[in-house]
Amino acid sequence: MLYDMTMNMEPVASWSVADVFMLFIMWAIMMAGMMLPSAIPVILLVDKLNLQRISSNQTYTPTITFTLGYIAIWCLYSVVITFLQYFLHHLGLLTAMMDSANVTFSALILIIAGIYQFSSFKQNCLKLCRSPLSMLSNDWQEGFKGALRLGLIHGSYCVGCCWFLMTLLFVSGVMNLKWILIITLVIVIEKIMPKGEIISKCLGVLLIIFGLRYWL
Repeated sequence: MLYDMTMNMEPVASWSVADVFMLFIMWAIMMAGMMLPSAIPVILLVDKLNLQRISSNQTYTPTITFTLGYIAIWCLYSVVITFLQYFLHHLGLLTAMMDSANVTFSALILIIAGIYQFSSFKQNCLKLCRSPLSMLSNDWQEGFKGALRLGLIHGSYCVGCCWFLMTLLFVSGVMNLKWILIITLVIVIEKIMPKGEIISKCLGVLLIIFGLRYWL
C-alpha cells in the first residue's frame, strides 16, 4: 500500500521488470495478510499437537515451517495473479488505478465468482479448510520437510476455496483497503463461523445478483 505512492501507473508497455516484481510483492503481502487470519485455528491446532509430542519426547512438525508452507502456496498464487493482472492491463480491462475499466468484465467476474461458490470443488476445499483433522491425521509428517509439505497441502485447499474471491479486487480496485478488509472478513466467516457452507452459498447468490445488476 505504501509503495502505491510511487508505483508506475503508466500503460503496461512502459512497465519494467522491477514494476512487475513489485506488483508480485504487493500481491504476496496482501495474500498473506488476508489469508493468515483464517488459518490461525489450524496453526494453533498444529502447535497444540506439537506441544503434546514434545512433552512426550516425540518428534514433531515445526509450526513455523507449517505456516511458511501455507504462505508459500499463496505466494505461488500471487505469481499467477500478477501475470493475470498484467495481461488484463494489456487488454485495457483495468484502469491505471488497478480497478475494472469495463462493466461487462466486472459483471462476469461477479457472476462467475458467485457460481463458483456453489461448485463441488469449492465446497470440498471449504470443507477441508473448516475441518482439517482428516488432513492432519492423513498427511502428518514430522520434521522440516513434513511440516513444509503439510503447510503446502493445507494452503492448496485454501487456494482452491478462496482463489476466485481474490479476483473481486479487480472490480473494486486491487489497492482498495476497504474491500480488502471486507473480503478478508468474508473468508474468515466462511472458514471459521458455524454454518460456513451455507454462508458461502448465500454469498454466491449475492455475487450473482450484483453481477446481473451491472448488466441492467
